[in-house]
Amino acid sequence: MTAKRLVVTDQAFGNVRHEQAAAAAAGAAFDEYHCRSEEETLAAVAGADAVLNNFAPMTRRVLAALKPGAAVVRYGVGVDNVDLDAARDLGIRVCNVPDYGVEEVADHAAAMTLALSRRIPRFDGAVHEGRWKITEIVHDLRSLRDTTVGLVGMGRIAQAYARRMAAFGCHLIGYDPFVPAEQAHRLGIEPADLGRVIAEAGVLSLHLPLTAETRHLIDADAIARLPKGAIVINASRGGLVDETALAAALTSGHLAGAGLDVFEIEPLPPHSPLRRAPNVLMSPHAAFYSDASVDALQRLAAEEALRALRGEPLRCPLT
Repeated sequence: MTAKRLVVTDQAFGNVRHEQAAAAAAGAAFDEYHCRSEEETLAAVAGADAVLNNFAPMTRRVLAALKPGAAVVRYGVGVDNVDLDAARDLGIRVCNVPDYGVEEVADHAAAMTLALSRRIPRFDGAVHEGRWKITEIVHDLRSLRDTTVGLVGMGRIAQAYARRMAAFGCHLIGYDPFVPAEQAHRLGIEPADLGRVIAEAGVLSLHLPLTAETRHLIDADAIARLPKGAIVINASRGGLVDETALAAALTSGHLAGAGLDVFEIEPLPPHSPLRRAPNVLMSPHAAFYSDASVDALQRLAAEEALRALRGEPLRCPLT
């Protein structure tokens, strides 16, 4: 009987000890790659029983190359690089790891919010330039306790972020069609429709998956409807925001700032208008990162792969 095969298509964690242990526990062969293109991924996963995937494209062609009934385990929450419709058609199981790094992402989003709300990057730049007069550096500086934080999406990370912002006295308003109003109220979040959240948010924080319906949800029209001086925070998925429109609103002064951990194309291209826009805090898709969260992510993903190799039910199935 041919041994089963576990493949890591790509990873940026530095080691694969949990993954190797899972393969050994199942008596499976183990291969690790650093795939970027469809062709590289296709060659790597051919005939695999289980795949651990970070950002490599899991297209219909790639999924069709897997062994029938195979499983794809996505490192992390989002699965926008996996063709879920194709997986369903082909009988490929797909799962994610939705419950790691929640506190880290919430911390990161809150840190960006606080820094931008208090204009710390502007103050820092001014001091480095030898300027000292506050009113010549910033204006229209709203207190956090007078700030409405609008949440688009109210899942685990949004709730953790909301707790942090509530501690600073912010008023919380949120939109999520999948969260009942009673639950939102219990979380201290005033439920509202998307239009109202956008119209009232001094800080707009995004907590959504990227789908055909949510791509460029925050487009030029939505940005124009944000209050003047608002701040946009995105530690979710880059494609939720029209980056060209965002850069234009920052340059015009309609928006006071943006905190971005994710981008439509990663790494951020040299020609991106965000590189020239003022008052942007950017990080390289690092909000999830801590020693503890990375270890938890790899361990949970490897445990899911082991279940797949053993033919057991998956913990977090998506197909």
